[in-house]
Amino acid sequence: MLFSLIRAFSSGDPDTIKIYVAVFLLSLPVLFLTLSVHETAHGYVANKLGDPTASSLGRLTLNPFKHFEPIGFLMMMLVGYGWAKPVPINTRYFKKPKRDMAICAAAGPLSNLLLAIIFAGLFKIFTLVIVYVPMSSLMAHNVVMLTSLFFYTAISMNVTFAVFNLIPIPPFDGSRIALTFLPSDLYFKIQRYERYIMIGFFVLLLTDVLDPVFNLVFDAVTNLILRLFGLL
Repeated sequence: MLFSLIRAFSSGDPDTIKIYVAVFLLSLPVLFLTLSVHETAHGYVANKLGDPTASSLGRLTLNPFKHFEPIGFLMMMLVGYGWAKPVPINTRYFKKPKRDMAICAAAGPLSNLLLAIIFAGLFKIFTLVIVYVPMSSLMAHNVVMLTSLFFYTAISMNVTFAVFNLIPIPPFDGSRIALTFLPSDLYFKIQRYERYIMIGFFVLLLTDVLDPVFNLVFDAVTNLILRLFGLL
């Protein structure tokens, strides 16, 4: 997002700059909510499955500062992909560790998809109500534009975060789900190389090699949600 903002300023076009500044400012509260809901969902489900670790550490909260992770937040600002401080999960409390870990992992992305659907519903209500509001002033027009921009940003950001975390590569949530179907020895062997896999993956992200694939999936899921509410 920061790169897009810098490119907007370099264009010199006042209207383009205004739009990108607005998107950036609107993205901040949405980002904090997205990350907080994601991590809280992990901890909540883990707690329900018998692991009180997140609860005892005060991580079952939507307070964004409890989930803030500087590097992950910076990555989210720079390239649109990032992470929060992971909620600690102790699989020793689980009756079936691999299965329950997969359920906990799935809770994060699913919570973001649900949040995207909620924002889409609110966006639809907004479009139905706004037809009764006089649009004679420039201020009214700008408020409508910014509100619409806020909802679209909230939907697309939550979809992006959900899809991104479903990638079946360590340390993302998708790997916890996919690895459930592997033999235990192979499961733990892959976990040992988690750090190196993550570094290699983010190198590919920064070189934009994976952007065409990701954008295709992000757009498909976002457009599906918008169509469900008649917003597209």
